[in-house]
Amino acid sequence: MLETGIIDGGFAFAALVALVAGLVSFLSPCVLPIVPPYLAYMGGISMSEMAGEGRRRPRVMLAALFFVLGLSTVFLILGFAASALGRMITPWMSWFNAAAGIVVMLFGAHFLGVLRLPFLDREARLDAGDRGGSAFGAYILGLAFAFGWTPCIGPQLGMILSLVIDEASLTRGTALLAVYAAGLGVPFLLFAAFFPRLTGLMAFLKRHMARIERIMGLLLWTIGLMILTGGFSAVSFWLLETFPTLSRLG
Repeated sequence: MLETGIIDGGFAFAALVALVAGLVSFLSPCVLPIVPPYLAYMGGISMSEMAGEGRRRPRVMLAALFFVLGLSTVFLILGFAASALGRMITPWMSWFNAAAGIVVMLFGAHFLGVLRLPFLDREARLDAGDRGGSAFGAYILGLAFAFGWTPCIGPQLGMILSLVIDEASLTRGTALLAVYAAGLGVPFLLFAAFFPRLTGLMAFLKRHMARIERIMGLLLWTIGLMILTGGFSAVSFWLLETFPTLSRLG
């Protein structure tokens, strides 16, 4: 796609996919369970203090904010780089879409339990050292999280990067990664602000982790199929016909 206005039918749908992918990444089995200890560590407090309503709550919220800024920095850089790559491979975009669609569908099949990809069952984390208790340390942890926390966010992030490359637009591609970062990062901020009141919700989500994984797999498989078959263009045209005002935005 050529550089156009930021918001239109195609981008609106892709942004919705990116937002849902970010939220599903947060709810994934190797992210959600570590949220409370991660927030406590970054805020320099104990888990018992984390569960309370003490005066150190603003410290945890500040740490969570800088953590989200750290991971968002990486995602925005990736979005910019993927957009630039999309411009470079425009003549071969059909081949890229076919390969990317198949790969994303395989990721989806893995999380649906249809087949197992062993490398997605391993975690690769970057060690950020002793960085707890400071805003700068939380920012460094955010960078490390975005770079090295796999396999849980890898397939979803790869799916969004495939969409960004297909966009071949620096502005729209970077905006898509910003939306993905919001989907992943905003829940961190909400848990930092309201954690004592959200323990019941977290317990509920943990009980349904297998179902969340299947939803993740279905999302990946469906988007992979759309990338492979050009379904995004069809959805874009449908949105423009149904909501003509989208063509005047951006």
